[in-house]
Amino acid sequence: MRLSVLDQSPISEGSTGADALANTIDLARHCEALGYHRYWLAEHHGGPMLAGPSPEVLIPAVAGATSAMRIGSGGVMLPHYSPFKVAESFSLLSGLFPDRIDLGIGRAAGTDPMTTFALQRDRRTASPDDFPEQLAELLAHYDGGFPDDHPFARLGRSLPGAPHQPEIWLLGSSAQSAIWAGQLGLPYALADFINPEGAINAELYRERFEPSARASSQRTAVAVWAICAETDEEAERLAASGRMTFTLLRQGRLIAVPPPEKALRFIASTEGVARRGVIGSPETVRAGIETIASAYGADEVIVVTITYDHGARRRSYELIADAFGVEPPAEAAVHAG
Repeated sequence: MRLSVLDQSPISEGSTGADALANTIDLARHCEALGYHRYWLAEHHGGPMLAGPSPEVLIPAVAGATSAMRIGSGGVMLPHYSPFKVAESFSLLSGLFPDRIDLGIGRAAGTDPMTTFALQRDRRTASPDDFPEQLAELLAHYDGGFPDDHPFARLGRSLPGAPHQPEIWLLGSSAQSAIWAGQLGLPYALADFINPEGAINAELYRERFEPSARASSQRTAVAVWAICAETDEEAERLAASGRMTFTLLRQGRLIAVPPPEKALRFIASTEGVARRGVIGSPETVRAGIETIASAYGADEVIVVTITYDHGARRRSYELIADAFGVEPPAEAAVHAG
């Protein structure tokens, strides 16, 4: 089973967004040396907790700091953008870093309604809910799928990174995204940390899958929130920071990632919101990840970890890699040396 990373570039209380971005570069180098397969960067807007609004800007910095891992978006929230602009941007990245770039595509806003409105180019009316059309248009730019007489037909022939293309994944946590991924023959990444009942959608994806030039058979990955430490007790202490931020997020209150001690006091004084996660020692986390991967029928697990202390996050990924016996590819070992 492959292990990969989803990095949301968390901002710890008392630090800055620039600190969080530097931590992202450091963590990417560390995870490549540990043998993680791919490293995805999230898109979130307008809050004090996460410093990654532009995966397409952060990807080349991470790809330039590493040598072997696949680097990509987890994901680009397509409703904010022109499909052609996304196609051009990820073609360019693929030309710069051949055979290493992933384009994970999502439908969610990645923010609150007011920030979504601020992101709109045309604010006279609400943006249309036309994600299926956007996705089809994006794929057509790469695949030459437009009819010859379509005004956009020529655009895909002049993409800047040709002949290289990104590996395209559809991200989701709903039945509808599973159907789209299956019908379009795309690899599908499910967010268990958003919808812990998503295994049924993985099965739906397999039922609806139609082989394509992009994927001749189903490819399923599952994103799991996990924190690993030497003991179950220490992992639970570290996880308190994320539980506090998640509880307040559900109340519409956005904060930077708090220290564990502050979070533990908060949790003791209020009714926190439970969040699906795999928390514990290496043995506990390996068993939990294997259980979730089996439920989804996934051959890849994408680990998302948020802690207050960057060193604890580095250590968590290290312990998880060790628990699964992951080894780095030769190119990464040479680069790390």
